[in-house]
Amino acid sequence: MSVTEGFTDLTTPLRGELLAHCYRMVGAADEAEDLVQETYLRAWRSYPGFEGRSSVRTWLYRIATNVCLTAIERRGRRPLPSGLGAPSTDPEAPLVGASDVAWLQPLPEWLIAAERQDPATLVAARAGIRLAFVAALQHLSARQRAVLILRDVLDWSAAETAVLLGTTTAAVNSALLRARARLARVLPAEEDLAEPPEPERRDLLERFAAAVENADVSALARLLRDDVTLEMPPALTWFRGLPAVVRFLAERFLTAPGRLRLVPAAANAQSVFAVYELGQDGAHHAHAVIAPALTGRGIAGMVAFADPSLFRLFGLPAAQGSVPT
Repeated sequence: MSVTEGFTDLTTPLRGELLAHCYRMVGAADEAEDLVQETYLRAWRSYPGFEGRSSVRTWLYRIATNVCLTAIERRGRRPLPSGLGAPSTDPEAPLVGASDVAWLQPLPEWLIAAERQDPATLVAARAGIRLAFVAALQHLSARQRAVLILRDVLDWSAAETAVLLGTTTAAVNSALLRARARLARVLPAEEDLAEPPEPERRDLLERFAAAVENADVSALARLLRDDVTLEMPPALTWFRGLPAVVRFLAERFLTAPGRLRLVPAAANAQSVFAVYELGQDGAHHAHAVIAPALTGRGIAGMVAFADPSLFRLFGLPAAQGSVPT
């Protein structure tokens, strides 16, 4: 077996898991892909000197974590609008844009479901990538983020984490306590994150898609919680509360049946929709990826990533339909 074949056989099955790890660290799918590429490049260059003192998985995680820490030092955190300011109180006011902000992105499911990935590594890849959790991680320092992910998501011991980060067990435990305390302040309550049972979840998603496509504001309002939130990066403007959210959607988006078309997709271990908007040419064009937060009491929030370039990451076309003849 050649060196190349040996390296590929050992490292390829871990790619999806490493991509999820980098995504948790930096909060963006495209950046995570670049960082995994850099991780593999560094690993390939140093592979001839790899002596097997640790597992290949530990070795790759050490490289990936250091690559991510460097990236975060350069760029900083990726927030959602709710992490930058208070909600708007005027649904009729113009949206405030912030195209210069590096925003949090969703992580398409297919990116972590890599070929040759066994069930155990797929479970590790899907752990800790829920959108609310990744958004909360952005409130931690880079080192705290790394410690909390390694300890609480990947279940590494304090000693293993210390070795990977080149620090002491005491420092790891201290960082973990601070990270957990900070996360408790910014992460929604557990009951606000729990999804309903599968039949209810599926029904809620179907009714949500139908209400949006039919521009049925009343039907949509019945699915939303009173404390529902709506965020639309790259807009800084966001809303909280049923009256403001419904009024905004009714006046800006749910204006006519057929204007919006929703295509089911999966990201961050949850169901999302790719939203296409009807254009003047008669075709529906990529508009946003919307992630509804489902709970047993209804939809608690919606994050609409108004970035058509995300459709490439989801493997979706930029438009649907054709110009009428």
